[in-house]
Amino acid sequence: MGVSSEQSADIEALRAETHRTRRATVPALEDILYQPIPVLDHGFIRVIDYMGDDGAVVQAARVSYGRGTKKVSEDRGLINYLMRHRHTTPFEMAEIKYHVKLPIFVARQWIRHRTASVNEYSARYSILDNEFYIPAPENLAAQSAANRQGRGDVLEGEEAAHVFGLLREDSERAYAHYQEMLNENAAGGALDENRQGLARELARMNLSLGFYTQWYWKTNLHNLLHFLSLRADAHAQYEIRVYAEAMLDTLKRWAPLTYGAFMDYRMGGIGLSAKGLAVVKRLIAGEQVSQEDSGLPKREYRELMADLEREG
Repeated sequence: MGVSSEQSADIEALRAETHRTRRATVPALEDILYQPIPVLDHGFIRVIDYMGDDGAVVQAARVSYGRGTKKVSEDRGLINYLMRHRHTTPFEMAEIKYHVKLPIFVARQWIRHRTASVNEYSARYSILDNEFYIPAPENLAAQSAANRQGRGDVLEGEEAAHVFGLLREDSERAYAHYQEMLNENAAGGALDENRQGLARELARMNLSLGFYTQWYWKTNLHNLLHFLSLRADAHAQYEIRVYAEAMLDTLKRWAPLTYGAFMDYRMGGIGLSAKGLAVVKRLIAGEQVSQEDSGLPKREYRELMADLEREG
C-alpha cells in the first residue's frame, strides 16, 4: 500500500499550495517536498519541512548578517573546512523534518539516535494497517559465521521458500488475531456484534516487529549527518541503510555543498589512530609492516589494510 488514499489526497493538496516567504528556500528540495520516496516493500520517506540551507551554515560560521558570500567557491571552501576540522555547531543551524514509514524493527534501531524530535503513530489510538515487511529474495540470508550482527550467504531453493512461508504465515496469523481481539474487520465493522473488543493498547502487543509504523522525525543538519554516517555505511543493516540512502538524496538536494563535503570527508574518508597513522607513514617510507609489528590490534590492522586496499 505505501501511501494511503487519504495521505495521497493530503499530499496533492499540499503540493498545490504556494507561499511567498522571505526565508531561504531550495528549489531542488521544493520539487520533492511532501512527495513520498518509496523504500522497501511498503515504506517511504518524505520531506515535510526544512529550515535553512548551505547559506545558513556559512552565515552561522561567520556570524554574519548576509547569507554567506557571493562566491560559491568561498562558501564551499568554508564548509569543507568546517567538515574537515569537525566544527559542528554551524551545521546545527539548519533543520529538516521527515515523515517516515518503516518496519518496527527498523524503528527500534533508528530510535537509538536520540538527537531528534520524534512523534510516532499511536497504536493505542488507531489501528495498525495490515502491512508487514517481507525481504526480497536477495536479502534473505543466513547468519554470518564471522559477524554476530551480520548476514552470510543468501538462502536459496526450498530453504528460502520455507522461510518466506513462515514469515508470511506468522504475520498474517498475527494480524488476523489482532483483528479478532479488536473485534473489528477490515472495513472497520464488528466481527461479532455481541462481543466487546480488547483495548487497542493491549491488542497491539501480539503484532511482530515486521509490521509497519510511521513517525515524524525532525533533526538538525549536524545530527542528520551523524545518522547518515552510521546508517548509510556499507556495514549497516540493509533495511535501515536503504532509508539512509534515500535521505542522502534529499540532503544532496537540500544542501549540496554540505553533501559534497560530507561525502568527501566522512563517507569517503577514514579516521586513523596515532598508531594507525604511524603505520601509514612507515608504508609511505617503503617499509614492510605486519600486524605483529604494527602495534595495532588484529581487527584494526585488518580494517586499515582494507581501507588502504592492501593485503593484510
